[in-house]
Formats: sequence, structure tokens, C-alpha cells
Amino acid sequence: MFIGHFGAGLAAKKIDNKISLGTLFLASQFIDLLWQIFLLLGIEKVKIEPGNTAFTPLNFISYPYSHSFFGVLIWSLLFGAIYFAFRKNIKSAILLAGLVMSHWILDLITHRPDLQLIPWIDLKVGFGLWNSVLFTILIEGVIFGVGSYFYIKSTKSVNKKGKIGLWSLLIFLVVIYLMNIFGSPPPSEKAIAFVGMFQWLIILWGYWIDKNRSNVN
Repeated sequence: MFIGHFGAGLAAKKIDNKISLGTLFLASQFIDLLWQIFLLLGIEKVKIEPGNTAFTPLNFISYPYSHSFFGVLIWSLLFGAIYFAFRKNIKSAILLAGLVMSHWILDLITHRPDLQLIPWIDLKVGFGLWNSVLFTILIEGVIFGVGSYFYIKSTKSVNKKGKIGLWSLLIFLVVIYLMNIFGSPPPSEKAIAFVGMFQWLIILWGYWIDKNRSNVN
């Protein structure tokens, strides 16, 4: 799942408008950002295998530290605790911890059974939505669309940058999503991690958008 995770971040603005969109994106994509670092370090492994599922050619061989249920639970608690240590806002901290955990829940829906529950036990789960391209696009599209709607209704632009920045981001995410679906498979496993690191730019984009938009009371 890709835009579905960003959709969750966008929707969370409706729940707590004190948190910047950049921080919401960081929480919703946090375990994927960790995964890319772990891939580069050789700690976790993925293989390009066209036909692994109908939707993606990636075979997630091993990612117990970034994507196991237990691992994500720990990361979510740490994320929320660190935010609370700096901001002293328990509501926002709980929401952000929940967003980190939401990534695993959404992955559980889409992945084939390759998500470990505990890093040291080879029990893997996954509902396999990726076996259907059509239903994957429909469900992710709904999550992204609803999230975008909530964000738009929860904020308003204070200048042209706030309006253009938001709509250009939404269009950009959809274009990248479609390119991932209908484009060629990645050239190498390392390339997946390097390209994935560009998500940090999307997070910075989120911070910039929020600076040019205000909350709707």
C-alpha cells in the first residue's frame, strides 16, 4: 500500500489539527522509512519477483524488525513517547502512535502472508488484497480520497502556495502510484531503498503545505 498510508495521514488532521501534516506523514510512513534503511544496511531483504502478486513484483523475504506486529508495536510506542516528551500533548502522541500502527494494519490487508507477528517466530499473516489489482486500487483510492477530503475540510489556504502546494502534492502522489502499478519493475533491490528515501521530500512537502494553510475551527 502506498497512497493509502498517506490517506491515513491526511485524515488524521481531522482528528487533531495541532499536528503538522509533515508529522502525520512521518508517522504513517515511519516503518517503511525504517525498512528502506534496513534494506540498505542488509538487515532486511526483499527480492524482485514478477508475478509474486498481481499488484507488485516484490517478494518481501525478511523484514521482521520494521514490519512484524511486535516490531511495529514497539516503534509506535516509541514514536508516541518521543513526541510526548517534546510536545507534552498526550492526545497527539496517542494519535501518532496509532498512525504508526495503522501502517501495519493496512499492510495486513494488502500483503500476502509475509508479515511476521513476532520477529523470532516464523508465523506470517496477510489477507492478500494484492492478488487483485482492481480491488487494491479501489480500496486504496477510497482511503486516499476520504483522507484528502477530511484534510481539505479541516484546513484552508492562507495564500496561493497553500492551495497550489496541496493540490500539486495530491496529484503527484496519484501519478507516482500509477507509475508504480503500470511501470517497469525496479532495476534492483538497492534501487527500491534509494528511491524510497525520496519519501522524506514528501514529508517536508507536508510541513510546507501546513505552513501555508490554517485550521478550520
